Amino acid sequence: MHLRDLTRYLQELSENNNRPWFIMNKPRYDILREEFLELVTQVITEVGKFDPAVKFCNPKKAMFRINRDVRFAHDKSPYKTNFSAALAPNDMRRPTMAGGPTYYFQLNKEGMLHFGAGEYIPPPHRLRALRKHMVEDAAGFRKVLNNKALKTRYGTIQNEGKLQRPPKGFDADHEHIEFIKLKSFFIWTEVKIELNKPELLLPQIAAGLKDSLPLVTWMREAKTEEEES
Repeated sequence: MHLRDLTRYLQELSENNNRPWFIMNKPRYDILREEFLELVTQVITEVGKFDPAVKFCNPKKAMFRINRDVRFAHDKSPYKTNFSAALAPNDMRRPTMAGGPTYYFQLNKEGMLHFGAGEYIPPPHRLRALRKHMVEDAAGFRKVLNNKALKTRYGTIQNEGKLQRPPKGFDADHEHIEFIKLKSFFIWTEVKIELNKPELLLPQIAAGLKDSLPLVTWMREAKTEEEES
């Protein structure tokens, strides 16, 4: 896709984040949106090669809308300044749905590529399942955390919300207690986009998401109480 055009458009949108400007520049948006749709389609194909569970994702459903939900936000700007998508089996990419790990990537106005995987603020039934899985498969979770490719690419699971005390029913001395206290389980990183080399973008995203596969696979093994009954 035309990466320089995309970043220029998003930068201008951030400076004119209002409906009149957006409508006047809608033809630009439509072209870039179609190009991003093609990228998402290609990413699904590449990710499907190492994770068949997502190979039949609908690219249009994987893409996030550019409109912001401003109902409870202090910032009432109506539009996001990034293009983003998330891949999950059966297109269940939203935490309010069934839950489960997703692959995520976005391109922003600064010309940065963000990508990663996991579950961001999962619903209560998934949160319980993941915490229980850390206890019942402590060795497996330790293996994921120490995976060389994952650790090199992402470091460790992000701390973007954490309980001060262990959740009820969990041992405060458990080896994974600091992870059990997390409210989200997501790994991510960011890199500068080569604006003049758009051909590098797809393999960069695919390789990055492949390194997150050990975590995605382990998280899928976490069963909710409903699934176990």
